[in-house]
Amino acid sequence: MNKLENAKNIPSLAKIGLFITAILWGSSLTVVKQASQTFQPNFILMVRFGLSSLILALIFNKNLKRASKKDVKTGLIIGIFLFLAYSSQTLGVTYAAPGRSAFLSASYCVIVPFMAWLFTRVRPDKYNILAALIAVGGIYFISKSSIDGANSTFVGKQKILGDGLALLSGFLFASHIVCVSIFAKDKDPILMTIFQFASATGLAGLVNFAMEDNSNILIPSWRPILELGYLAIFCTTIALLLQNIGQKYTDESSASIILGFESVFGILIPVMLGIEKLTTNSLIGFVMIFVAILISETKLSFLKKYRLF
Repeated sequence: MNKLENAKNIPSLAKIGLFITAILWGSSLTVVKQASQTFQPNFILMVRFGLSSLILALIFNKNLKRASKKDVKTGLIIGIFLFLAYSSQTLGVTYAAPGRSAFLSASYCVIVPFMAWLFTRVRPDKYNILAALIAVGGIYFISKSSIDGANSTFVGKQKILGDGLALLSGFLFASHIVCVSIFAKDKDPILMTIFQFASATGLAGLVNFAMEDNSNILIPSWRPILELGYLAIFCTTIALLLQNIGQKYTDESSASIILGFESVFGILIPVMLGIEKLTTNSLIGFVMIFVAILISETKLSFLKKYRLF
């Protein structure tokens, strides 16, 4: 009887795990924004992915022993796209508010079907096209709020640069996802993750030491260290494990909806902390992009179940 009850509870626990993942991912850019006041963007990435890949390698050492040269090569190549996406996102949030960056970066959900079309020849469906049109409208309102809310020409240009980098990261995240679907199919996802993180760590380290100035780093308290630890352990390692477990026991539609709340928490957390303020234009844009993500990811299947669509 206990085993039966436990089996029934697994889907609910899986959804809770996915919801926690959405919260952790949603909080990450706010923490990155705070950490960037002390550390350079690529230094943050180097520590974040370096520590996470080390933890995962220790936990899944048996998987590593089974890795082939092809696994290593594939993971390292895909890691280049992962690094480019996170690097542009992390740099972008140093110029813009974390909530706005979170929503603009989340546009990758809408971009993926169109980017995949180039390689798979599978045309985006009507839901993908509708989602893209709504997302473009949302991006317009968010960019308008960026310009309207600027206190000076310089600040306005900084916000536009931050928004541009966030959008670029959306395209790069989409490229990463398409790359994974093409090259990492039928491969161990844990191995692919470890090698991707290791690749991103090495590239972030190279860029940091070659292009970023670390001479002025001053650590006034334990807070910046804890922020780096939170990003590596909670937002990366634990979030990844919860995602893998949660999606295993949750249908695709429900998982997409739950994980889509990452962008909601991305704006909710900085607003609650007083880091960011909502304007009418930004709120309209956030809602439009969230709706676009739901349409693209779920095809509104959750409405079809109840014959509402």
